[in-house]
Amino acid sequence: MHNFIFGIYPYIAITVMILGSIIRYDADPFSWKSKSSQILRRRQFVIGSVLFHVGVLVIFFGHLVGLLTPVAVFDAMGISHGAKQILAMAAGGIAGVMALVGGGMLLHRRLTDPRVRAHSSLADNGILILLVAQLVLGLLTILVSAQHLDGHEMLLLMSWAQGIVYFQAGAAEHIADVHWLFKLHIFLGLTMFLLFPFTRLVHMISVPVRYLWRPGYQIVRSRRHAAK
Repeated sequence: MHNFIFGIYPYIAITVMILGSIIRYDADPFSWKSKSSQILRRRQFVIGSVLFHVGVLVIFFGHLVGLLTPVAVFDAMGISHGAKQILAMAAGGIAGVMALVGGGMLLHRRLTDPRVRAHSSLADNGILILLVAQLVLGLLTILVSAQHLDGHEMLLLMSWAQGIVYFQAGAAEHIADVHWLFKLHIFLGLTMFLLFPFTRLVHMISVPVRYLWRPGYQIVRSRRHAAK
């Protein structure tokens, strides 16, 4: 079971995420949105959304760089495994708390406000609950990491992630003995990849960055009197 979850399941989840997203965009492009309920309880939405998205972005790119950068690069830069782990714990902890507070605010808003709840689907609430649970697990792994600051367990996680990305045989063996919290954190993360095409998370890969450099424009309205 271990080899399936951490050696085969990652490829299933990633394949479903990619193909499912392409099919959804092609078959039902008008569903490709986050269905914002921003006009309802706006202040709580804005604060929670900013905290959540900033925290999640920092965590995402931190995981991307931290797990997929070859160990030789850190060694060449003179960054020890222990120092890298402490940096990851500090940055990840701050970003994780931000995202958790923001996610908690958004979840509270969705579950307690009748108007927002009526506007939300089961998938909307379910994926947000999973995200909050994933953030809690991530923060709990920091407590585990704090018990051994030599960076050894992080090195095992890096070896697993790079083994999966580079299609190396036996990648699951690298994390056979890591703490169960790390395994649960990984499994839930892969499951969210699997669910990605079927939820509002798809808007993550269609961020309208072109608005940053598009030329400005002005809307001019005129009132023309109808001919009598």
